[in-house]
Amino acid sequence: MIKQSGNQSPKEEPAHRKVSPAIREAAAKLALSHDPVPADLFDATASAIAAELANTKDKFNRPNQIRRFYDELVTWQQRIKDDEDAFKKHEAFIRMMNAKVAYAKGRDLVDANFEHWFGAGIKATTSARALKHFQLHFEAMLGFLKGLRG
Repeated sequence: MIKQSGNQSPKEEPAHRKVSPAIREAAAKLALSHDPVPADLFDATASAIAAELANTKDKFNRPNQIRRFYDELVTWQQRIKDDEDAFKKHEAFIRMMNAKVAYAKGRDLVDANFEHWFGAGIKATTSARALKHFQLHFEAMLGFLKGLRG
C-alpha cells in the first residue's frame, strides 16, 4: 500500500507494480547450479511463470520486449559457452541486464512479476553452466507464454 500525505485515504498500489505469490514461489525454485537441475525447471516452473506473465494487461510483458531480454541472454551464453573464465570476465555485464529490466519496468514495458523472476534468474546465474540453464529455462518459459497467448 502507498500512503498518501494529509487527510487522503491510502491508495492501493497498481497490480503491475506487485509481485504475485506464484512468481515469488517459482522464482525461489531457480536452482540453476544444481547437478542435475531440478526436473521441473523447464516444465512446471517455466509454465507457472508464463501463466503469471500472461495474466498482465496488454501493454506489459509484450512478446517483443521479453524477446529482447532473451536474445541478449542468448548472446551472452553463446559468447561464454562453457568457459568459466569467460563467465567471470563478463559476469558484471550479465548482471547489468537487471538494470535494463528495471529501466523497462520504469517505462511500463514489463511488470513487477517479470522483473522479480528475471532478477532471481540472474542472481542464481553463478557459473557458465548456470547461465546455460537460465537460458534454457527462459526459452521454455517463452514457449509456454506463446502457447498461452497464441
